[in-house]
Amino acid sequence: MKTKYLKSAGLHIILFIVALGMIFPLFWMVLLSLKEYPEKYNNFLELLSSPYTIQNFTDTLGSDIFGTYFLNSLFVSSLVTLGNIIFCTIVAYSFARKEFFGKEVLFITVLSVLIIPPHVVMIPLYRMMVNFDWINSYFSLIVPWLVTPFGIFLLRQYISTIPTDIEDAARIDGAGQWYIIFRIIMPLCKPILTVLAIYTFLGNWNSFLYPYLFTSEDAYRTLPVGLTFYLGKQSIDWGHLMAGAGIAALPVLLIFMFFQKQIIKGLTAGALKE
Repeated sequence: MKTKYLKSAGLHIILFIVALGMIFPLFWMVLLSLKEYPEKYNNFLELLSSPYTIQNFTDTLGSDIFGTYFLNSLFVSSLVTLGNIIFCTIVAYSFARKEFFGKEVLFITVLSVLIIPPHVVMIPLYRMMVNFDWINSYFSLIVPWLVTPFGIFLLRQYISTIPTDIEDAARIDGAGQWYIIFRIIMPLCKPILTVLAIYTFLGNWNSFLYPYLFTSEDAYRTLPVGLTFYLGKQSIDWGHLMAGAGIAALPVLLIFMFFQKQIIKGLTAGALKE
């Protein structure tokens, strides 16, 4: 019994240390964002005891260009998320329910894309955007990501666990293929679609590489790209940078706060079968 308690205490200590390591960067970001010129302080205690201010947040939110970056990120992430929900469901349903020539080979090809590093396709994709004249446009930030191999695989595995009897009954009642997909399959896939939506939104919200490559005008830059302009050649504006990063992290924190039950439900759905 004593050994059991020792193991439990050791596990909780380890989890506490890991949690502390994850929370500390967030605490550090908030602390620096509430200080005016935080780089002037010599040590942590001096920084902690110095006066607090929300001037950095006021300056950041009052900047028109920051608002443009924020709205661009929100617009791009929302459209890409919506596209993944629709197109990944259609493709995944085809792989799960339809029989056609080369189905297995095509599905393996889709999965193979997951192991390709993004940097490998960086130059070909950039050349494609140049040929389409999509540089400095929302098309380059949205169209290439409207459907993803991860979303196809995730939904295909989930749809495969749904009994076909429901679809057969709908067909007997005269339901068409699109009605079955959008009015029957998608509602049944709500838990996993929630997971895909959150994963896709956060991935695009935090995306930096391709928005940085495809945009050179402020009107199309997203928030992660915009935050890099607080990094100067000789110095870094830590206060405003951390304030901007805090505002950028706020939607991520709110999503996890309000949708954590859906995330857990979606990730565990299908794990147990009767």
